Amino acid sequence: MSKHTTFKIGGNASLVVYPENEEQISEIVKTAKTAGIRLITVGNGSNLLVDDDGIDACVMILDEHFSDIRLIDDETVYASAGAMLIKVCRFAYENGLSGLEFAYGIPGTCGGGAFMNAGAYGGEMKDVLVKCSHIDKDGNIGCLENDDLKLSYRHSAYYENDCIITGLYLKLKKGDKAEIKEKMDDLISRRRNKQPLEFPSAGSTFKRPEGYFAGALIEECGLRGRSVGGAQVSEKHCGFVINKGGATCKDVLELCKICSDTVYDKKGVKLEMEIRVTK
Repeated sequence: MSKHTTFKIGGNASLVVYPENEEQISEIVKTAKTAGIRLITVGNGSNLLVDDDGIDACVMILDEHFSDIRLIDDETVYASAGAMLIKVCRFAYENGLSGLEFAYGIPGTCGGGAFMNAGAYGGEMKDVLVKCSHIDKDGNIGCLENDDLKLSYRHSAYYENDCIITGLYLKLKKGDKAEIKEKMDDLISRRRNKQPLEFPSAGSTFKRPEGYFAGALIEECGLRGRSVGGAQVSEKHCGFVINKGGATCKDVLELCKICSDTVYDKKGVKLEMEIRVTK
């Protein structure tokens, strides 16, 4: 699984499948349910930390077969779950549509972005996401719209319903292409300057505690550059735990525990991991 996560960490999966369409997803879901096999869906693996011993499950990877991006109407973009957010941002720009600029540079797929209500620089998927198509836990095609998506900070209805997101409908608005490009260029520049993009990671390691910033708390506790094995608190941005080379899942989890324990001891603030850990 180290080949399928941006952390570049993780042992083998029991089985990996690459569906080519929704019908195949449906059949895989039904077969797994009948056989009692655990099923895990992965896109770009940008928010995932996999156990060193691997995953005792069937991993279903939504790759380029689910990368369709198209206009539904003048202000609505449809993107398949496997489409990279950065490509959808570019598509929106090319069509003079504004509202998704915040996601430019987020290294995940649309499915993952919807699942966790991804956000950055003051914007979130909930600002533009109006509908998701999915395959439910029985293999049936369905969808959720608007309030039924239950979008909140790093959360959606898909955390609880065991459905597999297959597509997103994004409601944007007409904008000036030059202004859209200027904002996208500004945000990608800020990412490159402030975030450790040169190292494997899973993005922001901890959720933002109410009233605080996780990275600032970790820095104030003197943990900048702290390492466990190949895992390190980024010296560039303390909100990121990076794989500086040869890091294991155990290294990352131990370092995250040091960070959360230290912050709680010194600041009285509990840090909650944003990264999903699976085995």
